[in-house]
Amino acid sequence: MVNVALLLISLGVILLSAELFTNAVEWLGKMLKLSEGAVGSILAAVGTALPETLIPIIAIVFGHSAAAQEIGIGAILGAPFMLGTLAMFVTGSAALALAFMGKRRTTMLVDDSLMKRDLTFFLIVYSGAIVASLLTRHTFKKIIALVLILAYCVYVIRTIKDGDQLGETSIAPLILAKNRSYPRLRIVLLQLGLAIAGILGGAEVFVHNMEKVAVTLGIAPFVLSVIVTPIATELPEKFNSIIWVSRGKDTLALGNITGAMVFQSSIIPAIGIALTPWALTPAAFMSAVIALASAGIILIYLVTKKRLRAYTLLVGGLFYSLFIALVLKAHY
Repeated sequence: MVNVALLLISLGVILLSAELFTNAVEWLGKMLKLSEGAVGSILAAVGTALPETLIPIIAIVFGHSAAAQEIGIGAILGAPFMLGTLAMFVTGSAALALAFMGKRRTTMLVDDSLMKRDLTFFLIVYSGAIVASLLTRHTFKKIIALVLILAYCVYVIRTIKDGDQLGETSIAPLILAKNRSYPRLRIVLLQLGLAIAGILGGAEVFVHNMEKVAVTLGIAPFVLSVIVTPIATELPEKFNSIIWVSRGKDTLALGNITGAMVFQSSIIPAIGIALTPWALTPAAFMSAVIALASAGIILIYLVTKKRLRAYTLLVGGLFYSLFIALVLKAHY
């Protein structure tokens, strides 16, 4: 009962922190004169990616066994998979639910060039990370790791340069300074810091207690590691995107996801390649292929139709279900 209570409390902390985070990061982007794309795809994406980023790094750096390295590699590949499938599905579902209530249209009001750039970068860098796992000489793998880091630097530069400034869109008053029309930078940074701390702490408590509840309910450890824990660690991105979708800020909502996909498929795999043998299990390889397929279909639709519909994002749910079905079939 205590674990269930802590589970609900931590979920509330994550939700509140996500609200604080989206509000603060919008103000920080406005103060830095960044575009919506830069705020969503870089600031928000990297900030909310902290929980699932720390897990593989800690496992690889502080774990010296083969099992620890396998856990680290699995966590590295799990993040892009969850973002490219389930997070897309959740965002599309939220948009559709709001559309059915008459609060918005089913067409996603996104910066097409931003989405195309993010998804294209993701397909290229993640494919490179997967190709690295097929190489036999680790020297070549490290070269690819360096290329992945350079590619992300190019991505950041291009994202910052492109798009309209966030200041041209409406932003709600800063939560910690609602009486100020233009808050001070230190208050914005304070709220951002509190939000990130809440996201990290809430996610840690949520995952820990979800594991205990799952064990109590008799859920197999493998199912827990493949399905339950990844869903929990990706909660910040999902909540942020739902908040932004509800406010009609689709570029921020999807940029938060696609930007995290680029970060999680370049910088983090580069660390994994440098510090581990970078040999993928069949399940890990399959998750990567499915993530690439899901992102590829969304990109093809965007390029051919010149727009993005909420229905299109639901394809992520189909690919996620396919992966779960294949994994469970292979293990049971």
